[in-house]
Amino acid sequence: MTANDMERKIQDRDISLTFAKGMSVLKAFDTSSTHLTLPQIARTTGLDRATTRRLVLTLVHLGYVKQEDRVFSLTPRILVLAGGFLQGRQFGKTIEPVIRSFSNQISEPISMAMVDGDQAVYVAHAGARANSVSIGFTVGSKLSLLSSAIGRSLVAGYPAGEAEKLIATAPLVPFTNATSMDRVAIAADITATAQRGYAYVVGEFEAGVAAVAVPVRPDNAEPSAIGVSGDASRFEEPNVRQNIIETLRECAKVVAELL
Repeated sequence: MTANDMERKIQDRDISLTFAKGMSVLKAFDTSSTHLTLPQIARTTGLDRATTRRLVLTLVHLGYVKQEDRVFSLTPRILVLAGGFLQGRQFGKTIEPVIRSFSNQISEPISMAMVDGDQAVYVAHAGARANSVSIGFTVGSKLSLLSSAIGRSLVAGYPAGEAEKLIATAPLVPFTNATSMDRVAIAADITATAQRGYAYVVGEFEAGVAAVAVPVRPDNAEPSAIGVSGDASRFEEPNVRQNIIETLRECAKVVAELL
């Protein structure tokens, strides 16, 4: 049973709305909103200020949020929530050494992502270069399913109906390319991605940056994808791009056996 199947089967009466609201407060903090006031959190979550205050102060009491004057931010304790997932899947012990090995072959950092709602979230990352691109993602970072190569590779692995729903509803993150705001063009590219077995985007998330990603299809685990981002000029060389694609495919096969 997939996570989506489980979400559909859970009845409203079995859900703790207070807990759900608390999680929405934690999700309000992201890479662009690391320090927030109570009014900002209330606007982001859609909760009234009194409820927001109680939830935030509870999270402060539990140690997941800290307060400095009227500004709140997450604490390192938030990483504990992800620790069980990452350690249970042994990403650091088994997956990252594999992708680091393949990363060394192409001199590019390789990242691995899974679907989280209507976004992709990085679950592993390995390899680095001194001149790596400026996006700065790390484990736990989220990015667009539609405007990134790794996101489109993930969507391409979904059944047709679920893929169409994601394409219609997932947030668009426009940057430099008009394709980023055109869901019809995105749908066509995701179809092409499924057919050719890899996704390739240029300048759709950051100017001058290209990205390649391939799906990871384990037999008994949630689908994921691995990808590389780098200077677009480097990826324009067909031989270089093809070498990266082939390396990612070989890496994906090994990773799939470990999941």
